[in-house]
Amino acid sequence: MTRTIQQLFDLKGKTALITGGSRGLGLQMAHALGEAGARIMLSSRKADDLEQAAAELQAAGIDARWIAADCAKEEDTRRLADETLQRMGAIDILVNNAGATWGAPAEEHPVAAWDKVMNLNVRGYFILSQQVAKGWMIPQKRGRIINIASIAGLNGNPIDMKTIAYNTSKTAVIGFTRTLAAEWGRFGITVNAICPGFFRTKMASGLIDQLGEGKMAAAAPLGRLGDDEDLKGITLLYASDSGKHVTGQWLAVDGGVSVVLGAA
Repeated sequence: MTRTIQQLFDLKGKTALITGGSRGLGLQMAHALGEAGARIMLSSRKADDLEQAAAELQAAGIDARWIAADCAKEEDTRRLADETLQRMGAIDILVNNAGATWGAPAEEHPVAAWDKVMNLNVRGYFILSQQVAKGWMIPQKRGRIINIASIAGLNGNPIDMKTIAYNTSKTAVIGFTRTLAAEWGRFGITVNAICPGFFRTKMASGLIDQLGEGKMAAAAPLGRLGDDEDLKGITLLYASDSGKHVTGQWLAVDGGVSVVLGAA
C-alpha cells in the first residue's frame, strides 16, 4: 500500500550519526532528524559542547547521546563509527558535517593549513563513510549518507574572500558524493550533498562581520541569510524514505546566491 507523506518522512526506529553536531548547522540537522523520530549520536571534538548540545536535544524530547572525536584523525574517526555501532546498534543515517576553513591568499596559503582543511573536510568524510558502510549499511543493504558541501564548492570566490583550500575541499565533497552514490547504489545506500550558503555559524561569523551582514543578505535574491530552520527540510528529505529515489545530488540552500553567481 502506498504510504502517506507522514509515513514517508517518519524516522522512528532509525539512528543518525552527525559529525560537527554540537552547534550550528550540525545541531540544526540533529533537531530535524530527532524531531522526525530518529535516535541521535552527536560528535565533535569538545566534550563540553557536546554535553550541552545533547541536553538541548533531550529537553526537546529527542533521544540524543554523544562521542567526542576528531574526524581529522583516522584513529578517532574509525573509533567513532565503531563506538556508535556498539552503543546504538545501527547507523542508518550518516551526516558528514565536521569542517574547517582557513583564510589566506593562494600565493601565501600555508601547506600545513591546506592539509588541515583537506584532512577534515574530505579525507574524514571518506574514512567515516567507509567505516559506517562496511560496519552497517552494506551488510544491511540500506543507508543514507548526507555530505555537507557549500556554495563555495560551486564557484570561485568574490575578490575579497580568500579561502582556496576550503573551496577546493567543498568541490571535492560534491565529486565524492556523486561518485560514491554511483558505486554504492547497488547496496541500497543513497548519497547526497547539501550546499549551504551563508548562515551565522561560528565558522562564518567572522567573515559575515567583516563583509557586513546587510551587504551579504542584499546579495541574495531572497534578501536574507540562512536561519535555524533552513536546513531542516532538505535534511529530512535526504534522510527519509521520501527521498529514497534521490541519490548523487546536491542542492544549494543559499537564498539564491548561487543563481546570481552562475553555478551550473
